[in-house]
Amino acid sequence: MNWAIVSILVSILSFIVAAYFYYWVSKLPTGNKKLNSIGKLIRNGSFTFLKREYTILSIFALIVSLFIFLFFPTPIWKSENILLNVYLVIAYILGSALSGLAGFIGISIATIANIKTATATKQGIEKSFMAGFRGGAVMGMAVVGTSLLGAATIYLLTGNPNIVLAFSFGASSLALFAKAGGRYFHKNS
Repeated sequence: MNWAIVSILVSILSFIVAAYFYYWVSKLPTGNKKLNSIGKLIRNGSFTFLKREYTILSIFALIVSLFIFLFFPTPIWKSENILLNVYLVIAYILGSALSGLAGFIGISIATIANIKTATATKQGIEKSFMAGFRGGAVMGMAVVGTSLLGAATIYLLTGNPNIVLAFSFGASSLALFAKAGGRYFHKNS
């Protein structure tokens, strides 16, 4: 059995589940005008922050990409195969981009789920819990889907675990700084 293909199928399944949960949360009733107004302000602020953060993280990713190209797996001036350095850079950038996509999906559903969860409390704890849980599950499924799809596809195309490692490094480095930046934003806003 080809585990890379199975992994790709599982990642597609995670996208389907995420889409269903996103749709489910989106269709829940919305609160009153004041709650919607506050929710819209939070959503706008979150996306403004995300745009600024991703601009800074893009610069970071480009600097790391240059570093990878010049030095890994061997310095280009000593390398017999510069193409491997290029593949590592492409994998790193792809990992960073997919991690950024998962973050975008996460902030998109989180800002919707917050309003829907607050509104659902009037219908009982079960409905409110499901709104929050499924809203969070969208982000979880997006992370699993993008990382599994990227890693499995790269391995299927190259068969080189070092290139998969570069993809993973891109995904984790972006996620690490995005999480730290997000925590700072929320504590200071």
